Amino acid sequence: MHEITIIGAGIAGLSTAIALDRIGKKVMLFEAAEQIKAVGAGLGMGANAIRAFDKLGIKESVINQGRFLQSFTIFSHKGRKISQTDSSALSKKYGADNFTIHRAELHALLSSKINQQNIHTNKKVIDIQQNNDSILLTFKDGSSHDTHYVIAADGIHSAIRSKLLADTKPRYAGYTCWRAVIENDKLNISETSETWGPKGRFGIAPLAANKVYWFACISAPENDIRFANFKVADLLQQFKDFHDPIPAILENTKDDDLLWNDIIDLKPLSQYAYGNILLIGDAAHATTPNLGQGACQAVEDAVILADEISKAEDTGSAFRNFQKRRLKRTHFITDTSWRIGRMAQIKNPLLAVLRNILIRLIPQSINEKQLEKLYKTDF
Repeated sequence: MHEITIIGAGIAGLSTAIALDRIGKKVMLFEAAEQIKAVGAGLGMGANAIRAFDKLGIKESVINQGRFLQSFTIFSHKGRKISQTDSSALSKKYGADNFTIHRAELHALLSSKINQQNIHTNKKVIDIQQNNDSILLTFKDGSSHDTHYVIAADGIHSAIRSKLLADTKPRYAGYTCWRAVIENDKLNISETSETWGPKGRFGIAPLAANKVYWFACISAPENDIRFANFKVADLLQQFKDFHDPIPAILENTKDDDLLWNDIIDLKPLSQYAYGNILLIGDAAHATTPNLGQGACQAVEDAVILADEISKAEDTGSAFRNFQKRRLKRTHFITDTSWRIGRMAQIKNPLLAVLRNILIRLIPQSINEKQLEKLYKTDF
């Protein structure tokens, strides 16, 4: 029987496997998909994530795959500056900040750091039974696995969480989103930004290898079939009044480049540890992407869990100690990101103008205190 089993080979699961390996814990990792690959586009990551990668011993490898940016600006749809954050100044205070990387690059890098013999694919969990000192996992292919402890890193639609908490379902944030990664050679974009307008929100983030990641969010009913069928031409029509280079970005995007999904998160849970089972990453605290903290918190989880396991008498008590350290912080991230999303998606033009005026009036010291809460870690 194996001591520790991780379910899910996304950013949370792979990072945790790396972290546990560093403290001498061997794990088995099971992934539902037939092959290990990332789904998604670009990621923006803060100073807290870079610090966590340093703890995992992979900081330089990660940095080599991505790009640091000098500032982050929020614009009105007409191109007027609402706010600007100087990432260079923040980096001096909190460590390297405003880092972008393609999700597939990060995922491949994390996977490369793990002994592939310990990763098993096409293993979708359909049942989990917790006994006194062991857990029996049953997979869709009919196989099963005995283990002492389970770390559930199987995402926002976690099969293990649904077994533990049948009533916990993802909640819809009220807006739907398109993403793409395209070539940056014609556009030559070097700044990361968001543009907030009554018809939606548009984000831009340059990546390494002369690519640029963009996203577009529109307030909409959940699972709206009209938006499910949107093409680039429809997005161009929606965002035609937005400032440059937004129309040019869309003109340089092919329909096949588009990824679309409704934005969802998890209402904060009161518990992550359930006996010898622990929820981490999106299975525990999925957040909307408005703070760029989803992947950051997954990597933080890995570092803190390894720290607790290395100190505890047994892994079960380490799970409970992890929960104590993580609940308040992850709740703060989820709640703050939810509020920012609601504010950014305001459709009423008069309310949007008022919002922009109020944001411009916020002193820099207040903004920095908020960022300090994001970037200050307990490791």
